[in-house]
Amino acid sequence: MSTPLAFAIAIGIGLVVGLVLGVLSAAGRGRRAPQPLTTPVLAGPLPEGAADVLNVLASASVVLGTDGRLIKSSPAAHAFGLVRGRELVHAELREMAAEAGTLGLVRERELELPRGPLGRGRLIVYARVAPLRPDLVLVLVEDRTEAKRVDEVRRDFVANVSHELKTPIGALSLLAEAVADAADDADAVRHFSGQMQRESVRLTKLVQEIIDLSRLQVADALHPPEPVGIDDAVSDAVDRCAMASRAKNIEVVVGGDHGAVVYGDHNLLVTAIRNLVDNAISYSPENTRVGVGVRRVGGIVEIVVSDQGIGISGADQDRIFERFYRVDPARSRVTGGTGLGLSIVKHVAANHGGEVMLWSRQGQGSTFTLRLPESVQPAGSHAEHAAAETWVENPTHPRTGELPPASPPTAPPGSAAPGAAEPHGPATGPADTGLPQDAGSELKGATP
Repeated sequence: MSTPLAFAIAIGIGLVVGLVLGVLSAAGRGRRAPQPLTTPVLAGPLPEGAADVLNVLASASVVLGTDGRLIKSSPAAHAFGLVRGRELVHAELREMAAEAGTLGLVRERELELPRGPLGRGRLIVYARVAPLRPDLVLVLVEDRTEAKRVDEVRRDFVANVSHELKTPIGALSLLAEAVADAADDADAVRHFSGQMQRESVRLTKLVQEIIDLSRLQVADALHPPEPVGIDDAVSDAVDRCAMASRAKNIEVVVGGDHGAVVYGDHNLLVTAIRNLVDNAISYSPENTRVGVGVRRVGGIVEIVVSDQGIGISGADQDRIFERFYRVDPARSRVTGGTGLGLSIVKHVAANHGGEVMLWSRQGQGSTFTLRLPESVQPAGSHAEHAAAETWVENPTHPRTGELPPASPPTAPPGSAAPGAAEPHGPATGPADTGLPQDAGSELKGATP
């Protein structure tokens, strides 16, 4: 039953009962003395069937006497924190109930209410208050907090996309004018056309990542899911970053456990791993190494990407997985970054039932760990053999020359214990790739 229909039924029941009571009152008026106006009207039992209607409503419902006494409340009203004991908590709702009871009119309003007795967090609700009969008032409260949040996210996303698209499109327009003005200067034409090509590549990448992110946010993003060999996914991702790594003379070293299989979408996983590797290359100095390691721990497949780059500050780590967020916008423009890569990684992990973790320290580098539930495959399966054929043997870590340890990691000194940091299992920290475990290291997780 929809909330508007249930609301109409409840009001209808109240009107019918009120009419019957009015007739009975008129019939017996001659047999008893009139009550003084100052005598409070006592709330009797609810109309027949009204309690059953209130119990099945999705909205929180409360029935009050016109004197403010609580007559009936639904479980949802207690869950939202609207009712404590025998009292309607929020003054705004009490005021609306008093107006409806006094004027005999329906009142409705959107309200922002504190969540819980401590007032930490806010509830956005839509409240409707209507008289049930002369001595009863019905309060219906619909939680719109999530809808408001989604609407704000949508508006922010549209604004960000508009801004991000405007920059390369504007640049292309200006460069086209410059080429037209320099038609007789071959060197200038080559220079401006090269810039146009770079901007068009950036625009194409941005549009594709917006499409990828939109796909990840729909319910059937993994339809149909299938077993995915992680060795193949890692190999494909590294191959797609080969041109970028050669341009900076960065060696991408791959190693770890063989034959890991997860259940999901091969292309999405390749995209996520490629984004991590590409990010590591973009923020690493020339002539360094990027490490990509895989290990299987307690039913979880961990894909660890480590670099020797500039690192990420603690403040930036809190926002690094947000859409369009860039640690250094100027550097991102130079490297062609869109600010969507890590957000895509976060959503890919979430859609596969996993998570992405970050350890970083400025001046020492960063380690991103994609953690996914392992899909157990029969021994000798095609996925396992095919994955093993493409594996790079005897790889080493870019900084230490050693493979990541097979045992669960330990948190760096001064950080929370891994088990306490994430309820879903041991978090992956710098110990996975041999990065220094100095005090002040950061271990963060991305929440979708």
